[in-house]
Amino acid sequence: MDIAIVGTGYVGLVSGACFAEMGVNVTCVDVDASKISRLQLGEIPIYEPGLDIMVKQNLEAGRLHFTTDLSYCIDNVELVFSAVGTPPDEDGSADLKYVFEVARTFAQNIKKYTVLVTKSTVPVGTAKKVKAVIYEELKKRGVDIPFDVASNPEFLKEGNALKDFMNPDRIVIGVENEHARNLMDKLYKPFVQNNYQVLFMDIPSAEMTKYAANSMLATRISFMNDIANLCERVGANVDMVRYGIGTDARIGAKFLYSGCGYGGSCFPKDVRALIQTGRENGYEMCVIEAVEKVNTRQKSVIFDKLFNIFDKKLKGRSVALWGLAFKPETDDMREATALVVIDKLIKAGVKVSVYDPVAIDECKRRIGNVVTYCKNMYETVLDADALVLVTEWEQFHFPDWKRVKKLMKGNVVIDGRNIYRRKDLEKEGIICYGIGK
Repeated sequence: MDIAIVGTGYVGLVSGACFAEMGVNVTCVDVDASKISRLQLGEIPIYEPGLDIMVKQNLEAGRLHFTTDLSYCIDNVELVFSAVGTPPDEDGSADLKYVFEVARTFAQNIKKYTVLVTKSTVPVGTAKKVKAVIYEELKKRGVDIPFDVASNPEFLKEGNALKDFMNPDRIVIGVENEHARNLMDKLYKPFVQNNYQVLFMDIPSAEMTKYAANSMLATRISFMNDIANLCERVGANVDMVRYGIGTDARIGAKFLYSGCGYGGSCFPKDVRALIQTGRENGYEMCVIEAVEKVNTRQKSVIFDKLFNIFDKKLKGRSVALWGLAFKPETDDMREATALVVIDKLIKAGVKVSVYDPVAIDECKRRIGNVVTYCKNMYETVLDADALVLVTEWEQFHFPDWKRVKKLMKGNVVIDGRNIYRRKDLEKEGIICYGIGK
């Protein structure tokens, strides 16, 4: 089977590599000629464990191709996936200009029945708008070529994307007729044979499923952060509370971890887009609006703790940060809590030293040299008054606390992800502050 994927960002490149791994002949298309040239050489523009190996293997096997021109491959493909970005607009809604541009290019080049599948995260109703764009372009060409649209939202976690794609919890597909369904069924046949759930539904429901899923996960995080903040005030331990409610089968234990706020390319953007979709349809998304409000406040928790610990006198102090990316196993810093913490500390006159295994270059691109970038986790804490854990990379889980204490000037650790046991640090003369404890 031959398919094309437009957009070689996180979703497009992972999807292309994984489909190729399943034996599909995949052509990935992007307008960025420099990026395509690098990909043709097997060079990966993003950090995702295992992706570089998979791309190189399928390039060598001849199943994965890269081009800047959709017309190069469209005569041979049955499905064209749209995996371009949908960045947030000023009002929080998803900006669909790239999605519509793919639709126009699709309509300008098809010569036979082809299905355009939206893999990007788009608001409910986008498929109708995409169809209208295609009809308009076909009319300009003076042709009547049959086509269909479909929705196939992604559910990939950065840092675990290959496993998520190849071993999915479920595959959601929105279609309008049997013809499109049969093609999508053909593409995902290997997954069906491996007993993975393929859920066919109407397109609006598929579009909504993506937003509902991410908003539910964001809700659980913000809920636990709200509970954690109250736990601190009443003398409870949020970890004990999490155990207590997580054993309830109706609730479950996943996504009940408190911390210093969520970030990334999905949750913040999708929560805001769902709120805006509600407004556009005359409905107030009260719960989701509260989720965003709690998360925005939670990103200031670390600074607030430091402010109070040092009796509101932070100017001239030195603070070390472990972790910059919004989560482990990625260099993505979109909406990262570290950016908020750094900004507040710098404005308070604090000297900030940082270390992250993979996100330092991305941090430099975003904020320049307002902080000191270190080569390893121990260099970061040299002469620091306080250490803050922001991202729970594995290498930060079991540091040499004796060494840390010896290198630091102070003895304060803020555990922004609740991965440390306070008593272990107390043995070394370190005072550890968690979230909700």
